[in-house]
Amino acid sequence: MQFVPFEEDIQVKGQVVKAVVDGFNHFVVLGSAYLLDEGIGTLTPSGLVNLDLEGWYSQRSWLLCFQQIARQLGDGRLMRIGMAVPRNAKFPDGIRGIHEAIKSIDVAYHMNHRKHGRLMLDPETGRMQEGIGHYGYEPVPGQRKIISLCETPYPCAFDHGLLTATAQRYESNARVTHDETKPCRKWRGDRCTYVITW
Repeated sequence: MQFVPFEEDIQVKGQVVKAVVDGFNHFVVLGSAYLLDEGIGTLTPSGLVNLDLEGWYSQRSWLLCFQQIARQLGDGRLMRIGMAVPRNAKFPDGIRGIHEAIKSIDVAYHMNHRKHGRLMLDPETGRMQEGIGHYGYEPVPGQRKIISLCETPYPCAFDHGLLTATAQRYESNARVTHDETKPCRKWRGDRCTYVITW
């Protein structure tokens, strides 16, 4: 199910939260307002949100921000926000193709979240803490196709955008489709399945 944290005391890095503002393109004041309404960041004199890009913000508040955007503006805006994440989030170094890129999303996801004040990916050991779900990676042998099973509290449309932007960074003709034959978080499922082809 989307918009509901899996656990309490999860935080998201400010650099990633900034994707909300970037996802509003020329309407940054509106994007700022959604964040400010949920207590994320501080108001500047120009009416924009001031985010500490190295700081940490409540995942619950960020999910409530997404929920309001979904109710008022729909999935298209959530998808655009998801597409802005790869420009903002920290990803592992040395990615050389679409397979590594899609596989790295789960690593980046954990690098940009923390639980009880500790990073959810230990940079020295590579061990992940549980509590936020995962972005799956399953290549289809002999085909230019990857299946990504996403089990996160984030909205379906947001994850669709994140996968699309990541895939198209390495294969410009990549296409991501939601597998409508499988459960969907938008309809109270616990995961969504996306098919990436190029």
